[in-house]
Amino acid sequence: MEVAFPIIDLSTINGEERGATMDMIKDACENWGFFELMNHGISHELMDTVEKLTNEHYKKCMKERFKEMVTSKGLKVVQSEITGMDWESTFFLRHLPESNLYEILDLEDDYRKVMKQFAVELEKLPEKLLKILCENLGLEQGYLKKVFYGSKGPTFGTKVSNYPLCLKPNLIKGLRAHTDAGGIILLFQDDKVISNIKYKSVMHRVLAQTDRTRMSIASCYNRESDVVLYPAPALVDKEAEKPIVYPKFMFEDYMKVYPSLKFENNEPRIEAMKTMESIVSLGPIATV
Repeated sequence: MEVAFPIIDLSTINGEERGATMDMIKDACENWGFFELMNHGISHELMDTVEKLTNEHYKKCMKERFKEMVTSKGLKVVQSEITGMDWESTFFLRHLPESNLYEILDLEDDYRKVMKQFAVELEKLPEKLLKILCENLGLEQGYLKKVFYGSKGPTFGTKVSNYPLCLKPNLIKGLRAHTDAGGIILLFQDDKVISNIKYKSVMHRVLAQTDRTRMSIASCYNRESDVVLYPAPALVDKEAEKPIVYPKFMFEDYMKVYPSLKFENNEPRIEAMKTMESIVSLGPIATV
């Protein structure tokens, strides 16, 4: 039986259908861990240009490097499943707190200009979503924004990925199954600790194709590194019969263990943070 994929129309959030839309977002966050957004405020023209220039950049600057890597690692002739790497070609853009757009030398001026505009438009979306999530979680308005901003403001960056044509997608994944470390991930393609696991961080992967190159642009809106994370006291109070799932920890420490545990379920990361909490005094909770 097919299950309907959660699709949210943000144009209905302030009209007569607000209640139904809020319920759909609540269900998507609690039971899916993701949803597709329509009428999100970013123009189709801008997104089309981003896609076009990203594909052109890959062909001009990254395609040959990827082929050289494939050859050097003997990936064309593999006969068994590869589990220690991904079939992807990537680069990273940092937007906040400081941009690195002009540090990536092989970006053409038109592409750099468009990605800067894209980041400006994208940055507006997480703040809209934080307000909605606050209301759905029953938290005072502004609580989640305060968590993300801390004393220095949020971090925001984009991973630009291409998944080249792959003749053996059954043996190597475009991107292995994983959950994300970020707070809000905005994904453009052809763990939420504060909710005390009420909102899910879903395992997902990318499959390479045998007939074409896929593109994915994932923008991550995160807390600043020295923010201390902990389930919102209001949620713990409301659901006292449920144990507190997550320990208190610094986002910076979480990001230190994340790379080695990225392709596992959440539980090992939670246990690692509990161990760290037991040996480190973290001081006051910055999120309250």
